[in-house]
Amino acid sequence: MFTGIISGLGRIVEAQSADNGKRLTVQAPAGYLDDVQDGDSIAINGACMTVTRFDAAASRFTLDISAESLDRTAGLGAPGPVNLEKALRAHDRLGGHLVSGHVDGIGQVSHFADLGGHWELRVRAPRELARFLAYKGSIAINGVSLTVNRVSDLADGCEFSINLIPHTLAQTTLGTLAVGARVNLEVDLIARYVERMLSAGVAAPAG
Repeated sequence: MFTGIISGLGRIVEAQSADNGKRLTVQAPAGYLDDVQDGDSIAINGACMTVTRFDAAASRFTLDISAESLDRTAGLGAPGPVNLEKALRAHDRLGGHLVSGHVDGIGQVSHFADLGGHWELRVRAPRELARFLAYKGSIAINGVSLTVNRVSDLADGCEFSINLIPHTLAQTTLGTLAVGARVNLEVDLIARYVERMLSAGVAAPAG
């Protein structure tokens, strides 16, 4: 489980072909891996991955990602910058929102502009995720916990708007996005359960 509060900026420095997927080597910030062990979970651009080997002195770790995960995520198949978040511990603050690290779908940046003091980011989401997005609701974009400011329904899904402050741009990879970029989306965990209960016709308990 994660919170969507990015704890480090990393970089995929190597992506080697492996059986049914790829083996990635990730460079993390100095000291980032001091409390990490083999088998720990780290979210990479919002996708929960398992550390298979790490070198704390060099601040590098490796992970294996399957072909299916590569097909269902963006930005994890080649070298480049990534957002990192280590798994939530029981005594940690929940500074963002509950994030599982399971990417629900791929969105595409449709607008990204400086409005003077803050930036507006608009993303088009596929039809299957549109029903989970609501004004003032939560969304994780490339693992970053954000608040939806506006939603516009479209024939093939929806377009939602996010306001980004300079701190978020400096502490995550979102500042490197451009129109047309593909991003990982994870909808609010609670919204998923509500949708399931409603679609299954579960009645509310009496009283």
